[in-house]
Amino acid sequence: MPSNQVRRRLFITLLVGLFLFAGLLARLGYVQLVEGNWLNDKARDLWTRDIPFEGKRGRILDRKGEVLAYNISSPSVLAIPAQIEDPAKTARELAHILMAPEQNIYRQITKKQLIVRLQPYGRKISNERAQSILERRLPGIVVAEDNRRHYPQGSLAAHILGFAGIDNQGLAGLELVYDERLSGTRGHVSFGANAKGERLPGGVDRYTPPEDGMDLVLTLDKNIQAIVEREMDQAMAQHDPENVLAIAMDPDTGEILGMGSRPTFRPDNFRNVDPEVYNRNLPIWRTYEPGSTFKIITLAAALEENKVNMKEAFHDPGYVKVGGARLRCWKGGGHGSQTFLEVVENSCNPGFVNLGQRLGKEKLFEYIRKFGFGQKTGIDLNGEAKGILFKPKQVGPVELATTAFGQGVSVTPIQQVTAVAAAVNGGELMEPYLNKAWKDPETGEVLEKTKPNVKRQVVSEETSKKVRYALESVVARGTGRRAFIDGYRVGGKTGTAQKVGPDGRYLKNNHIVSFIGVAPSDDPELVVYVAVDNPKGVQFGGVVAAPIVRNIMYDSLRYMGVEKRKKQIPPEKIPTSQPIVTVPDLIGENVSRIRNSLYDTPLQVSGKGEVVINQAPKPGERVEKGTPIRIYLGDK
Repeated sequence: MPSNQVRRRLFITLLVGLFLFAGLLARLGYVQLVEGNWLNDKARDLWTRDIPFEGKRGRILDRKGEVLAYNISSPSVLAIPAQIEDPAKTARELAHILMAPEQNIYRQITKKQLIVRLQPYGRKISNERAQSILERRLPGIVVAEDNRRHYPQGSLAAHILGFAGIDNQGLAGLELVYDERLSGTRGHVSFGANAKGERLPGGVDRYTPPEDGMDLVLTLDKNIQAIVEREMDQAMAQHDPENVLAIAMDPDTGEILGMGSRPTFRPDNFRNVDPEVYNRNLPIWRTYEPGSTFKIITLAAALEENKVNMKEAFHDPGYVKVGGARLRCWKGGGHGSQTFLEVVENSCNPGFVNLGQRLGKEKLFEYIRKFGFGQKTGIDLNGEAKGILFKPKQVGPVELATTAFGQGVSVTPIQQVTAVAAAVNGGELMEPYLNKAWKDPETGEVLEKTKPNVKRQVVSEETSKKVRYALESVVARGTGRRAFIDGYRVGGKTGTAQKVGPDGRYLKNNHIVSFIGVAPSDDPELVVYVAVDNPKGVQFGGVVAAPIVRNIMYDSLRYMGVEKRKKQIPPEKIPTSQPIVTVPDLIGENVSRIRNSLYDTPLQVSGKGEVVINQAPKPGERVEKGTPIRIYLGDK
């Protein structure tokens, strides 16, 4: 072979060798410099075992810091099958402590897995059982720090709070809506192990601490929420309805101060409750014809468009004929001659039909939509309904007339509250909300605040003032008399809506009765809405729902420290009305003398002793004659 061919082949071989060597160096550099950390982590994963430690879920607090939901220690049992020396004995002892089937435990601890959670018997166990397991020092069995959700107030605000599952994941209510921010980050303890999972001798454990979730501060006030729920419970007992719902809101901000429904449930016991109870948050989910509470919207629209003067006369014969239909007033024979202010006081259907006709369908439905009906309010809860409105092409003379007094449209309670709040707060439609702020769980520092959101201006301040006066007149002289509170200038409107059956026809003797109240009328600080579904016996909003709203208003306004007003529309005296009297000062008096001098006043006595040390209502308050006075006894 010629020498030049030999040299050529040697040169090519050298180039190939250099190329391969360069490729090897490049690969080595890539593995070392680029993939080194990743490969190192993978290698560590092969000989490292992690025992998880759950971070605590953030607390849920009311607006004043009262705890409504938090996590408590509840350990869980884990098994490392490769380290278990005697599976049969281990299963037997665990089954005895956990009160679980032995075969179930044996099957889990012999799985070919690195770490096994003992489901469900070993999850969220008591500290006593955890201590019993630790004392036995069972090889391959680990008791890991874990926690579970606890609701210290029982069923209070259950539909708002919702609940969390066994893995501390939000499943309903605010727990679900804000699950990501409430959830903590898992930590762990790492230890070295061989390929079989056996702990390496001389290894050092490494601890990565968990991080807790953020604390959520609500707009709810625990005390107002308790007042609302107390009254709902009493309504269930007194009227035996299918359900009751209530909402209390600050009309100036849209903050929900209290909200709930009956029947209810305990969040930590939701598995034993019919899903229909906890899945249906009635104040935001339920839709129905609003009845006469909807007349507030028609009134506000007519006032804003200068279509009515409240002193103007109107004659009600007891019915009105529209498009061939005869629409009746609730009062047989009608109300006769009256002013439009009296039309509102008497909740006169023909009068509101007249207002609807003056507005016309385009203008009336424009205001209905501006007040937020037919769309979600945006409250930070899941499951909110939109309600149903007539489409413009469906609205004829009859549909216009019935809509004007609250029949033929379908709305939600939260829509009604936000709409009425806009009608009385100066005309601003607010977005209702529950999330007031987020706090750091360690320092308590406020990290984020929710600002009130004004959606739009619906009516003017002047119109709003006229609406407030009309609603106060309804309570003082009209159908809302049972909601009257001396000094607090309560305004409101009754509602009695016939329910629609599955066949689309109205049900007989089956109504949703409601009342929406506002106080004080000169500067509203509270709007309260209550609806009672099919109460047994009398089915009128003014008889059933108005007293419930009165009780919620009275206790809430006193708790809030709202000052009483001197200027108030005096209540109209009727045969069944009780005179207003001033509560005497009984503090320091002997109980025997009181019983002799106040023989016609109901007394409720608490405590032991002979001398009155406190009383409720307080001295000087004005109440209806016959209102019980609770006195608290003690010694001088």
